[in-house]
Amino acid sequence: MAEPLTPERIFERFFWPLYPEAARRDLAAARATDANPAGNPSIVAALDDTASRFAALAPTLFDGEDLGLDRSDASVHRLGVAVTRARRDRWADERGPDGVPLLVHAVVHGALYVGACVVASHGGAWQARNPLWESLVRLRSRAGEGDLALLQWWLKSLSDAEIDDASLASRYRTHVEVPCASPEALPLIASPDRRVPRLTKVRYESLFKHFKAHLPEMRDLGRDFPSPERFAELGLRWLDFVWLGGGRMLLCHGPSDDGVRLFWLDAAGFTKAAYFPADAVPEHRVEVEGDVLRVVVPMLGVERTHEMLWWGA
Repeated sequence: MAEPLTPERIFERFFWPLYPEAARRDLAAARATDANPAGNPSIVAALDDTASRFAALAPTLFDGEDLGLDRSDASVHRLGVAVTRARRDRWADERGPDGVPLLVHAVVHGALYVGACVVASHGGAWQARNPLWESLVRLRSRAGEGDLALLQWWLKSLSDAEIDDASLASRYRTHVEVPCASPEALPLIASPDRRVPRLTKVRYESLFKHFKAHLPEMRDLGRDFPSPERFAELGLRWLDFVWLGGGRMLLCHGPSDDGVRLFWLDAAGFTKAAYFPADAVPEHRVEVEGDVLRVVVPMLGVERTHEMLWWGA
């Protein structure tokens, strides 16, 4: 593997030779054509069976490691961590009993396994394609309706650019778990009418004291909040605070030398963070409209808008 492995190179090298002739003539058409227009249950059963075979194949792929492949969201996160560079390279070099590289078996079965998790846990619906590993899952959520291209998730996660980042799990979180979350079930922190003023001298200790003075309900920043040392390295010039979800989350946001930092906190403390590159001036803006959170930042003299659900990406 002298050349960097991109998703395109993985596809062309390992998968393209296995495609049926009709798909090779017009791949775009194959990807757009419903392979089960009559709703034949045997095709859905074949998709489900292929997903189940991934659990049987897992000991060979993952050196005997038990990933607990029970079609839960958590199993996708365990799977994402287990897909490492060393394993990818071994899969590319080794072949199964049918002579096909293990990497193909991992992706074909693994893509449909992740799809089966969406179907089982979030009410997704299979959209069959030919070949079956091109099948999509249609998901309806608070973010709207869309088709999840699971094969593409796997190809990207196996590329040199992403293989070390557990990006399969990150995509699942972003496109499945977050849109399907029920943040209205989170406990209230405080009334959204409670104003938390801007913090102008940003240090870990001063933030803690700021909450004690203005938001005593927030007793802890949470186990995963950046350490005092890391927080100091961010170089935040100030922090503003915006209530989300009617007081169920607090968004802390402020500028640093190289961009804008955001921190989401619920009643138990820190839940997630985000960073957007930005110019130093003018100030960024945060807007909330219904379920949508927009962060507007200046970048190279042009305003850029980052849009997400208010409970974070």
